[in-house]
Amino acid sequence: MLIVPEREIADLMTRQAAFDAVEKVFAAMASGDAYNFPVVREAIGHEDALYGFKGGFDHAGLTLGLKAGGYWPNNLENRGLINHQSTVFLFDPDTGKPSAMVGGNLLTALRTAAASSVSIKHLARPDAKVIGMIGAGHQAAFQLRAALEQRVFEKVIGWNYHPEMLPNIEKVANEAGIPFEAVELDGMTGADVIISITSAFAPSLMAEHVSPGTHVACMGTDTKGKQEVEAALLAKASVFTDEVAQSIIIGEAQHAVAQGLIEESDVAQLGAVINGTNPGRTSDEQITLFDGTGVGLQDLAVAASVVDLAVQKGIAIEVDF
Repeated sequence: MLIVPEREIADLMTRQAAFDAVEKVFAAMASGDAYNFPVVREAIGHEDALYGFKGGFDHAGLTLGLKAGGYWPNNLENRGLINHQSTVFLFDPDTGKPSAMVGGNLLTALRTAAASSVSIKHLARPDAKVIGMIGAGHQAAFQLRAALEQRVFEKVIGWNYHPEMLPNIEKVANEAGIPFEAVELDGMTGADVIISITSAFAPSLMAEHVSPGTHVACMGTDTKGKQEVEAALLAKASVFTDEVAQSIIIGEAQHAVAQGLIEESDVAQLGAVINGTNPGRTSDEQITLFDGTGVGLQDLAVAASVVDLAVQKGIAIEVDF
C-alpha cells in the first residue's frame, strides 16, 4: 500500500489539476460511468464533531475508495489545527486490496474550491465582474483563489458572521490586485457571482439579496439540518448540483424540497451541463445556483491524481499491509 502524507500534498496537487479531476468526474457521474455510495454523516457526541464517510466507484477511471473525516469546530481555537480533518483510502477495484492512503485535509479544500470553480465556468454569466463571498474561514481563501481564475473579476465583496475574519479573503483579493469591500448581506445584490462557504444551520443569504443573472455557489451544506441560503432562493433559481440524491437529503435542496418549493426533478446535475445534455444558463436574467454537497468521487479523483504524481516523483511511501 502507498502512503502520501498530508505534508506532501501542497507540492503535488495544483488548483488546475484539482479543477480538471473534478470536472472530469462530474461528467462521468452524469453519463453514468461513475457513482457515489450513500453518505454516512453523524454527530458523534464528542467535541461537537461531525464525522462520516463518503465513497464511490468511477468505472471509467477504475477508482474505488472512500474519504473518512469530518468537522471538529474546536480544533482551531483549542489545538491550532484546522477544523476539517480527513483521510482518503483507495482500493484496487480488481481485488479489493487497499492500494493507497492519502492525507485529505488540503485535498478537501482544493476539491471543494474546484467544484464551485467548475460551476462558475459553466453557469456564471461571461461578463460577471463582481464576486461576493459569504464566509471567511479556512476554506474561503481556497474558494476565492479558484473562482478568480474563471472570470475577469473587477471587485470582491465579502460578509462574515465574524467580521474580524474578513482579512482572510481580503488578502486573497489584494494578492490578485482586485479591490475588496466588506458589505452587509443586502450588499450582495451587487454581486454577479456569490460563493457561500459556511457551516451554518440557519440561512444568511436571502432571496432578496440575490439579483437577477447572479450565479450562486452554495458550498457549505453537507449535513441534514445545515443551511446557508433561504429556501425561497432555490425556488427562484435554476438549481444544479453534484449529486441529485445527496442534494435533496443533505444539501441546500433539502429545505426547499421539504417546504414543497421545488421537487427532486427541479434539480439537475452540473455534469449534464459539462456533457452538453443540459443547456445550463439560458439567459442573462436567470439566477443559477450550484448546490455543492461534496461527493466522495471528488475526493477519490484528486487523491488518485496525487498518488500518481507521488509515484512519479518518488515520494510515495510503500508499506506492507
